Parts: sequence; structure tokens; C-alpha cells
Amino acid sequence: MTNLNYILLMQQQGQEQNPYSMLIMMGLIVVVFYFFMIRPQMKKRKELEKFRNEIAKGDKVLTIGGIHGKVVEINEDSIIIETEGQTKLRMDKNAIIKSATEMIAQR
Repeated sequence: MTNLNYILLMQQQGQEQNPYSMLIMMGLIVVVFYFFMIRPQMKKRKELEKFRNEIAKGDKVLTIGGIHGKVVEINEDSIIIETEGQTKLRMDKNAIIKSATEMIAQR
């Protein structure tokens, strides 16, 4: 069976492969990765950064850890949120992932 594989994979004599075809294929792979993987992630990161910069007092938010709360105070790189039971938590802005209005809209 392995001999059959070698015969099928062998290049026919007299036909040379174009040296640029491999470069073109690699270029196409890079372009596909950029448009389907890298670009959407960059767009998502920019939207999240914009959301975090536009947080205002009174907004209801969700943290990475799953804590729901209402923004009470905003500092340069941290915020204080109030959860049920009037508990206040100081969080890094990078820990906020969604607003409550986005969560309701997704349902």
C-alpha cells in the first residue's frame, strides 16, 4: 500500500512545478487568517475598550467573574460597583465585559 502512495504522490517526469505557486498559496493562507481570525478579534477588542471608556455612574454591568452590579464611582483605571445587599466592590476596568442593556438585548 505504501508503494501505491509513493507512485500517486510522485511528480510526473517532464513537468516542473512553478516555484511561485507555493508562495502564492502561503500568501492566501495569511490573508484568510487575517480576515477570519485576526481582524475580528481586533475589532472586538476596540469595541470593548470603547465600552469601558464610556462607562458612566448608574450603569449596570457584568464582570468577567460573573458579578452583576451598578457603577457607583469611576476612577482612572478602576471602578466601584454596588451589588445586591449594598455591598461595594472595587474592580479594575478591565474586569468589566458587558452592560446590562447588552445582556437583555442578546436574549
